[in-house]
Amino acid sequence: MVCLPFQWRNFLISLLTRLALAILVLFIVPSLAAAGWWMTQHHADNWRAADWSSSGVLPSRLEASDASIYILAARTGGLKGALSLHSWLVVKRPGTISYDRYDVVGWGTPVRKNAYDADGRWYSNTPSIVHEIHGTGARGLIPKIEAAIRQYPYARPGSYVLWPGPNSNSFVAHVLRSVPEIGVVLPSNAVGRDFPTDGRLFAIDDDWRNFRATLFGYIGFAAGARSGFEINFMGLVAGFDILNPGLKVPGFGRIGIWR
Repeated sequence: MVCLPFQWRNFLISLLTRLALAILVLFIVPSLAAAGWWMTQHHADNWRAADWSSSGVLPSRLEASDASIYILAARTGGLKGALSLHSWLVVKRPGTISYDRYDVVGWGTPVRKNAYDADGRWYSNTPSIVHEIHGTGARGLIPKIEAAIRQYPYARPGSYVLWPGPNSNSFVAHVLRSVPEIGVVLPSNAVGRDFPTDGRLFAIDDDWRNFRATLFGYIGFAAGARSGFEINFMGLVAGFDILNPGLKVPGFGRIGIWR
């Protein structure tokens, strides 16, 4: 048996104690608070009883000449809704008067097109628009988005994994990383977004504006213009934004210092 010198044992004990305290303060306490808040809210009893209808978040009157891209997200169902969102992509091609929605689900073939209303509620929860692009910018990005969707490596039945991914948020994050010109990352409480769908444990976006390192979505960190600074632990994210000042709190997502 190898015995560590006394000073090294003390150092190791101190380090582990500090690490455990950091995990408690940064991840466990906020998650428990989010779960407590979630349990005070009204929720549908099951998916059959849930409202999946259009929320009216997206414009209903569409001009054929316009092109648009939307990233939407809503709290998911059950207890997991305390900690995570479900996200999806919506595009409107130029020359059309309808939306196309793309998201991933956990049953059957994962990638679905127009399985729900473009701005439909998710388990009765109203979505919010995470990011939107219109006009010429959207027109140029839609083909790249569609290419990224076709290249999603976990599109076969049975490839969905609720945690730590690949799940619905892993899919949208895959598209956002593949097309960094979209210029946004998913909210920090979109659990599964940090799963490395490209298999790379270290990656820099093509435009060099974001860096991430991850151990298969279990633990990691990200830094850059889009992410700010984030620490990922077991799918939960703590961190802060600098360019868009705010804190990232597990379960609650981004809490802005000012708007």
